[in-house]
Amino acid sequence: MSNAEATASPDHTGTGSGTAPAHNPEADRIRVLLEPAVQANRLYLEDVAINIAGSHRVVHVVVDLPQEETGGVSLDVIADISKVLSDVMDNDPGADSRPYDLEVSSPGVARPLTEPRHWHRAKGRMVKVNVIQGENITGRIQAVDGGGVTLVPEIAVKKGMKPRQGEPVKLPFDRIRNGKVEIEFSHLTEDGLEPEHNGPSEEA
Repeated sequence: MSNAEATASPDHTGTGSGTAPAHNPEADRIRVLLEPAVQANRLYLEDVAINIAGSHRVVHVVVDLPQEETGGVSLDVIADISKVLSDVMDNDPGADSRPYDLEVSSPGVARPLTEPRHWHRAKGRMVKVNVIQGENITGRIQAVDGGGVTLVPEIAVKKGMKPRQGEPVKLPFDRIRNGKVEIEFSHLTEDGLEPEHNGPSEEA
């Protein structure tokens, strides 16, 4: 028997209330176990981590939309996939006898952009880019391809004036250390999310 917690928060990192340890063989095994079910529901399995406290396990699963889709993972989708993954784990032939809690979440807009698929998912967003051997850039993602990211920079102006846009800049992936999405309330509304919003809990 497990408790399945469904969360979809713009600030959620997928580690729940505790700090998830680094990947271990059991987390990798569970990832292999859950991935087919996640893919069958047209989602991407971002991460699996496990916290163990005595005889109890907390399994943290982070799912995302495919890179070609825009928007965020809705609470309804998180709740549905939580039930599916709970059923898979309840029938896990390799599981031990310890009870577990399953926590399923989406990455949220606070996730650092460190992989090409992250940049694809953030297309159209305003981002702050940490550039290797160059000035950092804040701008809107115009396009993403196999070579890198094209940004329309925001050029700072005098206080009280609307920022103006510069010419598009192409940044190869090997010049990008990481990026971070700048939170815009209009995008949160489009994604069906609210700032500091936590989803409901339900028993599987």
